[in-house]
Amino acid sequence: MSPPVHSRPDENHSVTRAAGIVGLATLLSRIFGYVRDMVLASFFGAGMAADAFIAAFRLPNLLRRLFGEGSLSLAFVPVFTQAIATGDRDDAMRLAVSSLKLLLVCLSIVAIIGVAAAPLIIQAVAPGFAQPPEKMALTVTLTRIMFPYVIFIGLVALCMGILNAVGHFAAPAIAPLLLNLAMIGVLFTVSRWSDSQTVRVLGLAAGVMLGGFLQLTLQLPFLIRQGVHFWRRSGIWHPRMRTIGLLMLPTIFGAAVYQINILVGTLLASLLPEGSVSYLYYADRLVQFPLGIFGQAAATAVLPSLSRQAASKDFSGMGDTFCHAMSLVLFLTIPAMAGLIILREPIVTMLFQRGGFDGLTTQLTSDALLYYAVGLWAFAAVRIVVSTFYALQDTRTPVISATAAIAVNILLGMALMGPLLHNGLALATALSSMVNLVLLVYMLRKRLGAIRWHTILASCLKTTAASAAMAGCVSLLWRLVDIDALPVGGIQLPVAIGMLIGVGIIAFCGVAVILKIPEWEMVMGIVRRRLRRS
Repeated sequence: MSPPVHSRPDENHSVTRAAGIVGLATLLSRIFGYVRDMVLASFFGAGMAADAFIAAFRLPNLLRRLFGEGSLSLAFVPVFTQAIATGDRDDAMRLAVSSLKLLLVCLSIVAIIGVAAAPLIIQAVAPGFAQPPEKMALTVTLTRIMFPYVIFIGLVALCMGILNAVGHFAAPAIAPLLLNLAMIGVLFTVSRWSDSQTVRVLGLAAGVMLGGFLQLTLQLPFLIRQGVHFWRRSGIWHPRMRTIGLLMLPTIFGAAVYQINILVGTLLASLLPEGSVSYLYYADRLVQFPLGIFGQAAATAVLPSLSRQAASKDFSGMGDTFCHAMSLVLFLTIPAMAGLIILREPIVTMLFQRGGFDGLTTQLTSDALLYYAVGLWAFAAVRIVVSTFYALQDTRTPVISATAAIAVNILLGMALMGPLLHNGLALATALSSMVNLVLLVYMLRKRLGAIRWHTILASCLKTTAASAAMAGCVSLLWRLVDIDALPVGGIQLPVAIGMLIGVGIIAFCGVAVILKIPEWEMVMGIVRRRLRRS
């Protein structure tokens, strides 16, 4: 039986509130993530050690994204939510325990294979690292140290899915902070007694493993409080696992198109001049900041709501929730995209230009950021559409779309890397995500029927107008401040950037009020209610 219509505003409010919790926790984690990258840039610049670490971390990090933000969560949450909706919470918790046990076995096998096959993996992912031989050897060693990280992060991802499904978002969202703190702490500790780049980068890899362990440890008390008792006498199999498995296998490919695109970029970048892998990595990290805070936060928050509506066959309600989530994501990511494009060079300078990260590296990283940033809105919107398909337990459609998008990325990357070098690879990733979004939206219309696309478009146009006003104000103030003339490393540049961002936010919010953008009014309504309670 479909929920009453009057419940849908409450569902939208719940999605917005949950997205706010996840977004704030992610903001804190991403800030420390940039501190980590600033430290990494200062110690290693864009040289051999940095390239080796980034390439070695790319595959386990890809698996982290697949499990943490893709296939595992998207496949597990709808089935787990459906189990809870039937009223048998004890059976749902048995499903959770059995899933954790089976996942531990599977990931242990994957880790063993990854460690043993590290040379073959690196030759496939970064063929350009064959010369000099010591670069390949270092990359293989780092891969072997970090590959078991997939065990920790896979279990963490499943724990996050369980907690999100029961309405607990804060602890799962803040867990990635521990990875950043562990990496920073271990790197500084190792650097106190060794000046060797090799020793330091090996310490950084050890910090990754420590961070994975801490993330898993953080989740356990909250799981036990919810009734997930690991000592429960249950096997590694549950009847509902068949449904999870059928959903998960295709989603490994379909939900991760963005990450696979990045991996393709790494492979092609290894064939370009030294430093290309690092330029793309640092630029991608900057795009991941708003993408994680806004795009992933909204996708994480909306999945349980969509899953509940799908379980009750409330397709009209799903359409409303999807419309709200998509409008909210565009409202947040379009101005973020504009800000990144305008302030890309001073932001890269402020965050990374020190030590081995010189002015030329800043320029080349900023160029890559420009091309990545134009696709930010598409990267985020794809996550909402994919979450909707998986709430419907439809895995076939995202796979078809992802296959086409990856083919486009490879072809565009090969065509553009000649004239644009690493920038061509960033642009190919952005364009292929747009292709993926168009295909997904076209096919979603057939599943949900009448979605209020005119509402999404109207909100998007208003948001674009507000973002254009913001961009104009920031550009004008930039000329008055003459930010390019400010010294690197002092307090003046961060203050100037903070002032520009502040003016941009004020301009955007002012136009949002004038245009009466619905998402702005909902966000402010939540803020006002919070203030009244406090």
